[in-house]
Amino acid sequence: MTTMDLRADIGEILLTEAQIQARVADLGVQISADYAGRPLTLVSVLKGSLPFMADLMRSITLPVRIDLMEVSSYSGATTESSGLVRILKDLSSSIEGEDVLICEDIIDTGLTLNYLVRYLGGKKPASLRICTLLDKPARRLVEIPVDYTGFTIPDQFVVGYGLDYGELYRNLRYVGVLRPEVYTESE
Repeated sequence: MTTMDLRADIGEILLTEAQIQARVADLGVQISADYAGRPLTLVSVLKGSLPFMADLMRSITLPVRIDLMEVSSYSGATTESSGLVRILKDLSSSIEGEDVLICEDIIDTGLTLNYLVRYLGGKKPASLRICTLLDKPARRLVEIPVDYTGFTIPDQFVVGYGLDYGELYRNLRYVGVLRPEVYTESE
């Protein structure tokens, strides 16, 4: 059961705010070098990746355009993807002929991102790459070519820095492991 003290629900801090900020800055430098001289469109997959994309775009020294998509493969307060992907909010502008970087908070099974890559690829961007803050390869069901990875993490249920459980914990400035009793009592 979730308490009113979000920090009390965290069993362990996996990544501190300082670690995250340092790695995001490094990713921004690498992306700026890789796309030097070209504008870039960042696509955030709502809602979880919004803090990551906001910090990442401030670390990129190129002209950057942003767009937002919301897709869902989860229903409600669950820890398992349903595998069925729905687009809840599509892009607001065309990406045809543009260099596009998908910004993800976490890649878990890969099912949602695999669908999204195929969907966005059909919109004919000049290039389409993936940047994720967190990669959890132990749960991968579909191989995904990730171009930029912040951190590879173990198979633990994490929240914070945009990641949620039941729409809570997104506002934590770090990534923490949620205590199992928080999510096992309600499932």
